[in-house]
Amino acid sequence: METHGGLSSREPLCASTHCDPRTAELLWSSGSFAETWPHYGYSSGSDLELVVREEFARVRGITYLDHAGTTLFAESQINGFFQDLCGNVYGNPHSHNPSSRLTHDTVERVRYRILQHFNTNPDSYTVVFTSGCTAALKLVAECFPWQHRGHFSYLTDNHTSVVGMRGLATRMGATALPVTPEEVEGRAGECVNPKNHEIPHLFCFPAQSNFSGRKYPVWHVRGVQAGKLYPSCAWGGRWFVLLDAAGLASCSPLDLQETPADFVSISFYKMFGFPTGIGALLVRNTAAAVLSKSYFGGGTAAAYLAGEDFFIPKPTIADRFEDGTISFLDIVAVHHGFDTLQRLTGGMERVQLHTFGLARHTFVMLSCLRHGNGQPVAQVYSHTEYEDPSTQGAIVNFNLLDAQGTVVGYSWVGKLASLFNIQLRTGCFCNTGACQQHLSMSNQQVKSNLQAGHVCGDDIDMIDGQPTGSVRVSFGYMSTFQDCQMLLRFVVNCFVHKPVKIDEARLDKLLQSPCTVDYISPQKPSAVDPKSPQRIQEGPHSFPVAVNVDSPLWRTKNRTLSRIFLYPIKSCAAMEVDHWPLGPLGLQYDRLWMVVNINGVCMSQKQEPRLCLIKPTVHWASRELHLYAPGLKPVSVPLEGCGQQSPAIQLCQSKVCGDRVQIVDCGDSAANWLSEFLEKPCRLIRQNPCFTRGMRRAQEKEEPAAALSLANEAQYLIINTASVEVLQKRIMSRYHRKVSFPLISRFRANLVINGAEAFEEDDWGQVQIGNSVFQVVGQCERCHMIGIDQDTGARTLEPLLSLSACHKGKVSAEEW
Repeated sequence: METHGGLSSREPLCASTHCDPRTAELLWSSGSFAETWPHYGYSSGSDLELVVREEFARVRGITYLDHAGTTLFAESQINGFFQDLCGNVYGNPHSHNPSSRLTHDTVERVRYRILQHFNTNPDSYTVVFTSGCTAALKLVAECFPWQHRGHFSYLTDNHTSVVGMRGLATRMGATALPVTPEEVEGRAGECVNPKNHEIPHLFCFPAQSNFSGRKYPVWHVRGVQAGKLYPSCAWGGRWFVLLDAAGLASCSPLDLQETPADFVSISFYKMFGFPTGIGALLVRNTAAAVLSKSYFGGGTAAAYLAGEDFFIPKPTIADRFEDGTISFLDIVAVHHGFDTLQRLTGGMERVQLHTFGLARHTFVMLSCLRHGNGQPVAQVYSHTEYEDPSTQGAIVNFNLLDAQGTVVGYSWVGKLASLFNIQLRTGCFCNTGACQQHLSMSNQQVKSNLQAGHVCGDDIDMIDGQPTGSVRVSFGYMSTFQDCQMLLRFVVNCFVHKPVKIDEARLDKLLQSPCTVDYISPQKPSAVDPKSPQRIQEGPHSFPVAVNVDSPLWRTKNRTLSRIFLYPIKSCAAMEVDHWPLGPLGLQYDRLWMVVNINGVCMSQKQEPRLCLIKPTVHWASRELHLYAPGLKPVSVPLEGCGQQSPAIQLCQSKVCGDRVQIVDCGDSAANWLSEFLEKPCRLIRQNPCFTRGMRRAQEKEEPAAALSLANEAQYLIINTASVEVLQKRIMSRYHRKVSFPLISRFRANLVINGAEAFEEDDWGQVQIGNSVFQVVGQCERCHMIGIDQDTGARTLEPLLSLSACHKGKVSAEEW
């Protein structure tokens, strides 16, 4: 017989607990639970118990019910992180070598993943990494411009780390203003004419109480900001809102478009168990300027002097507030946490319904359980009847009562629970305000309890017959109905005076109106059909090349377009053609796809030279992109759309040359093919057809910006064969022999021009090929990727070594 912590999961419950069959069915039957809550689990065909056995085998025999303290990490989450660390070299992001660049790009990818999770974007919010949620709160407290007549206001139902901010606020002259939850709306009529608009105030409240799981209305954010709720309506000035979302984010979605708090603190280990040393402050960009810090650490300075009080911070919000080297490996682990959470659950809406259903069942049964004499078994501390997951989280807080109605001390409950391997939380949970409210403790009682020897976190659970705390159980995304069963079995077997009874009237009332929530389906990107009004052709007998330059001598040159290359997959092999249509992003299908690693970061030949051996070919007849590589059978993806997408990665974001781009995953078939060839996990993505990205150089000049594909900085890259020949001669003179490799392919240009003078392209303003006119936007400074042989993937010193002595250290390729 299988047992959990000494309590049999299959014992004859009616006989052992002296309860009638109807009571036993309500308490223990999964069928009865499913009838009242159909949202258990994450999909109609999933086996949650199988997932728990495979991903959380270490908790076998343990009933873990402290997910509000920290939830559990999945085994595949840790395995994925381990494989990531073993397969990649992550350097300090403050350096500029390839391993450091990988770290930087991965960190930026994770920043976006966080914002995407909370339904916002980098245009609205910035992610500032901290060592945890408490550090995020402390950062706001240290940087907020406290002043005389300003207020730091907070709900009394707040974590210790929030209340602790008042020490810094009052030291700087602000007034601490605690507010009860009832006052926020109840005193909204105390409005005054707004005065002192320039005085900043800060109001902080939890999105979800860590004591009771009560969810506070999200519209309170806008109400306080607009001066329509207390305390902002009574004091005037400019009110900022700090939202402590650590508790809510563990099991519920948070939409920052709907809830535009100025500052949001979050904790990742509460969401997916690991890593534990990283949190974040989400800063609303429009509120960032109000924060000002005195200390500056490594990585935050644009410039400073050691011998003079001179310091200029870096311009970006994250750089200004992340002192020293961030915990970048923990940030890499955050990516795997989000991936695992999405893969196992399908999203936070489903997590919310699943966990709420378990909490609701526990609440209903504890509320309805009666001793043999009819007295309640538990006193549950809650502002709701658990009828709606938008107002109540996956927490049940209670004290057990004996048959005479006396509270059973939480310390005794906790010790007995540990004996049966049921792991829960007891005390006041670092929330004295909520504890006082629910246990009806006055300020004087708290002080008297301290004098009696009781301090936070100890085992003194009763003083003068009154409880000093309570018992809290909380659920996570991997919690099961069996966890509820084990808790209720423990309560019935150890604390209920038999026979067990159920308050049928209360039960019927609680089950009368079960709640339902519609799922939010992810939007699928729509395919587009790029128009191709023009074609360009190569060769001296097709289109001549005309340029707009100042020198009259250059106007007489017979320049021709000699070769055309496109690169369907960024950083993979070129596809040479003799004619090709032009699209709105450049050569049609040029650099529309790219390969990303398991963290969604773009892979280039700088890190993976073998990418050059992957040869993509556009097949017009089948409307497919075919991929070829040595030793593998070809694989294909549709030219338009992406075929069957991965359920884990659909519409997401990556970065190209510092720009954020929206991308769409191309499915498992291409991903498996690429991973086999490159011998590391990776995926093929393409630019989202609905996404538009403009050229940065044009934007900096405040000129109309042409739309870009996944190319770095411009739609087209051209190179002048005469300029390359100068470099070839330089290499031959250095080694006194003929250059043995083709240089043109090293520069990965789209268009190759013949018949021009060496380096005359530096002064071109416009170029005309046939009827197509192109605007030259500038020179492209070549990186060390030109040191990779495009036929073999081997690294060579040339031509990079000779560039330092040729044309001011660079061969310029022009960008259009």
